[in-house]
Amino acid sequence: MASFAQFGNDLFTGKRSFDIVGRRKTWYGIAAVLLLISLIGIFGRGLNFGIEFRGGTELRVPAVSNMQDYETRASDTLRESTPAATEISVTQIGTDTVRVQTGELTVTESRGAVTALAEEFEVQENDVTSSIVGPSWGQTVTTKAVQALIAFLVLISVVLALYFRTWKMSLAAIVALLHDVAFTVGIYALLGLEISPASMIGFLTILGYSIYDTIVVFDKVRENTEYALESKRTTYAHAANLAVNQTLVRSINTSVVALLPVATILVFGVAFIGPGTLLDLSIALFIGMAVGTYSSIFIATPLLVQLRQGEPEVKELEARIAKRAGRQAGKVDYSAPPGMEAVDHNAPPGMETVGAEGGVAVLTEDELGEPGDPLAEPATPGETSTIQPRDRAVHPRAAAREVHPRARGPRNQPKRPPKSKR
Repeated sequence: MASFAQFGNDLFTGKRSFDIVGRRKTWYGIAAVLLLISLIGIFGRGLNFGIEFRGGTELRVPAVSNMQDYETRASDTLRESTPAATEISVTQIGTDTVRVQTGELTVTESRGAVTALAEEFEVQENDVTSSIVGPSWGQTVTTKAVQALIAFLVLISVVLALYFRTWKMSLAAIVALLHDVAFTVGIYALLGLEISPASMIGFLTILGYSIYDTIVVFDKVRENTEYALESKRTTYAHAANLAVNQTLVRSINTSVVALLPVATILVFGVAFIGPGTLLDLSIALFIGMAVGTYSSIFIATPLLVQLRQGEPEVKELEARIAKRAGRQAGKVDYSAPPGMEAVDHNAPPGMETVGAEGGVAVLTEDELGEPGDPLAEPATPGETSTIQPRDRAVHPRAAAREVHPRARGPRNQPKRPPKSKR
């Protein structure tokens, strides 16, 4: 645990970094393969809608003492007693209940099926229940779910655009959101999982979790990139990549904490409860939360950087940093966000940011900046200049001492009072 905490601290301070933004083509490729597989499942195998959506008759046989080969016995019994039965689906609920779903039956056919199933499983006829579900209810649920999805996407797009003051962050978040929902629905199609009203609720719940995780990452991205654009010390892509690394451990911890209870419900649902609302909801949430963590880290922020690379301000910043690369290594700025105090553009990929170890900035005469540069130095003695001296970065322990404004070197000596005042 201590090593993992140290790992997270190194990511936050910039001592360790993964080049997530720089390798965005790799993450795009993985996402494209996953979405392709999902589309094959959706349009190839199709979605397995539950009886609530397609309509039909559901029969339940409780307190079955002999569950051996229950699926074949129930199917054969129903076909013999009710030849009109179609699309027969038999599942086990709990430890001793058999659920049979089929196409819509008449009242007479339903009574015959109840009698036959009661004889086959040796239970009282009055204990076998029969219910007819019309397709109109499922259609209503589907319509309302689609309406809720559209309303959610519109509102969240407007809110994100206003909060982050750019529509590109909103677009990147929506793309990651749609990626999560499409992948989850595709997995349902590939595995032939039944889509019930509880599954639809799970799909809509995924939207809230995914957008929450993305907003947390984007908030740190905004903080770092605003500093990068103002200070001109690092590129937009590097600042965004640092933000992803700084929130990486938080995203992992949040996902693990959220997935543990869902996984518990999923295991108990499969092992003890059987098909039902809890199982349908837990499957959708587990898949959606897992893929939502991936998209918030590897899809949203790299896509945002790609969308903003063509902006004049970002292009000018990249050109300026490239021109000054190598001259500003080791500079310390205590006003910068954590992990951005010192930048070394000659470092290996993913390790450009180096956390400051303390001390004060060491400046030399050949490191004079350009006019208007935040790092510009004052003119040499005897010359006039319109460039104002920049605020020197001072170690917190030296802040209490009075330091001469022209002091240079690794040590800042306090100003010595004249002899008349000693």
